[in-house]
Amino acid sequence: MKDIATFHDLAGASVFITGGGAGIGAALSEGFIEQGAKVAIVGRSDATAFCDEMEAKHGVRPLFMQCDITDTDLLKACIDQAAEAHGPVTVLVNNAANDKRHATLDVDSAFWDWMIAVNFKAYFFACQAVIPGMQAAGGGSIINFSSVSYMMGNAGYPIYTGANSGINGMTRSLAREFGPDKIRVNALAPGWVLTQKQLDMWATPEGLEAHMERQCLKEHLEPRDIVGATLFMASEASRMMTGQAMVIDGGVVVTG
Repeated sequence: MKDIATFHDLAGASVFITGGGAGIGAALSEGFIEQGAKVAIVGRSDATAFCDEMEAKHGVRPLFMQCDITDTDLLKACIDQAAEAHGPVTVLVNNAANDKRHATLDVDSAFWDWMIAVNFKAYFFACQAVIPGMQAAGGGSIINFSSVSYMMGNAGYPIYTGANSGINGMTRSLAREFGPDKIRVNALAPGWVLTQKQLDMWATPEGLEAHMERQCLKEHLEPRDIVGATLFMASEASRMMTGQAMVIDGGVVVTG
């Protein structure tokens, strides 16, 4: 990865990333590895090949634990394992999510529960699990990934956009509650990042063209475009930033 700023305080930091073996998460994992951080990742799919690639490329292997983040007990156990291996987690990146399309009138209770479990519940319990270690360590940074989809009022996945909006509310409340412990909690809302999953499942020529019309910057977002801001939010460079939502979408939505 090129042209990423160096944040010296992240060297040696214990970092935990959900969904850290693919898509945006893989780019984040590599970005933290390049900073010298100790990276632990969880994901539902096997990330052995990604870990092999990182070890060959950087001489450092992230700690991978296979985990469905909707299994709260297993998620907490993975965080404990990461803390045992690398020291208390002082940077949590809640990145894993699922933007499965769904029509409002087709949603049943089981699908609702699953979408909330993936896109909101897991975020809360990951935060809950790392906070005691951050308190003991004298502080930390939590970065909760949201999305601009709810800001745009997009149709086609209302539970996902509802969870994204809820993440912002939870982020602000946790920032207020744990600010006295020097724990910073911020949200990061990417725009349409063209991961392989997006290209395979959702990106059509017509959709991409229409989206580009709305962007100020006329380039499609790639996973690497999200890395620098995440590193900044994790580092002491943003030490007085908390309870905020940062948007990286090429200028589709306007905040403030």
